[in-house]
Amino acid sequence: MDLGLKGKTAIVCAASKGLGKACAVNLAREGVNLTICARTAEPLEATAEEIRNAYDVNVTAIACDITSETGRNEVLKATPNPDILVNNAGGPPPGDFRDWNREDWIKALDANMLTPIELIKATVDGMIDRKFGRIVNITSGAVKAPIDILGLSNGARAGLTGFVAGIARKTVIHNVTINNLLPGPFDTDRIATVLKGQAKAQGVAYETARQNRMADNPAGRFGDPDEFGAMCAFMCSSQAGFMTGQNILLDGGAFPGVL
Repeated sequence: MDLGLKGKTAIVCAASKGLGKACAVNLAREGVNLTICARTAEPLEATAEEIRNAYDVNVTAIACDITSETGRNEVLKATPNPDILVNNAGGPPPGDFRDWNREDWIKALDANMLTPIELIKATVDGMIDRKFGRIVNITSGAVKAPIDILGLSNGARAGLTGFVAGIARKTVIHNVTINNLLPGPFDTDRIATVLKGQAKAQGVAYETARQNRMADNPAGRFGDPDEFGAMCAFMCSSQAGFMTGQNILLDGGAFPGVL
């Protein structure tokens, strides 16, 4: 299927590895020119070069902290009028809510709620003027089924979800959609961090915790990041203009609910 994206421009955040990289790669495969960012320059530039070598697209790599105003300004200076925005930032650490202070909560909100909102605010009106825009926020399956040790993530991402539910109904008339893509257990550094915490809490080896987690999933495995990136690309496509304000869950069937 031709997704109708050739020649479009995209900002993809936290794209040096994991799910952000998978989204960038799949957009590049469709002919989308990219501005990608991440905190660490070396892996980011390696990803940019990998994409340039594989696909005939322009890739600008900006090493910055996208959760800071300075970082956002750097990215927006490089691509002030993107057709596509993929919001993504590393999740806050797991733990016990009794150990978190106000600073921990503010940091989580800045990264996983307020930064996406600031980037949406900076780009959505231009999309409206051009009558095309696709915004995808990478959140978490924990929005639908909260995980007790991920309270910081549960709270911050749920706040973003509520915000998107309102604004997405205002933009779609202009062919600008805003949706959330919710990963379950994908084989990335993030799940490794969570599993290490679970293994320590349960007093078991890391590999035991990993195998147990996979066995608990109806699919019997973790997701491949490329599967996630392919869904992101479709949500950005010309064919996806009638879908907005939705929370698309990719979790191998782990969530047991109907809705």
